[in-house]
Amino acid sequence: MDIKTEAFTKSLWVFHAACSPCNNCDIEILDCLTPRHDVERFGIVLVGSVRHADVLLVTGVPNFKTKETLKKLYSQVPKPCLVIAVGSCACGRVMFRDSYNSPCSVDEIVPVDAYIPGCPPKPEAMIAGIVKLIVKARSKK
Repeated sequence: MDIKTEAFTKSLWVFHAACSPCNNCDIEILDCLTPRHDVERFGIVLVGSVRHADVLLVTGVPNFKTKETLKKLYSQVPKPCLVIAVGSCACGRVMFRDSYNSPCSVDEIVPVDAYIPGCPPKPEAMIAGIVKLIVKARSKK
């Protein structure tokens, strides 16, 4: 493992892209930042600009408006970039699969590196998914 990969996986800066979620996943993401779970001790920080992010965290179901916005956000993230789909809606569209306003899933718009299912997923599941993602990033050459 080279120094660049080591530094990349030690401090992940995350940008949260909300593609019309119901806010349950968003509440659980914020719960990860509270002192009880404290993902900041692992170097994971939410950032306000996609241009400073290492990870794009996507919640909700992409619709026609958010589909183009998500493409634009992904093009602005510095590469290498990791993408995480959080929640059942982002992972597979669940009950919105046949909806007229849900043209495709997240992985048809941007390449997804990790899926964290659940409605909403618990903070423990998110932390476990992020750990698996870090292991995956370290194993890439």
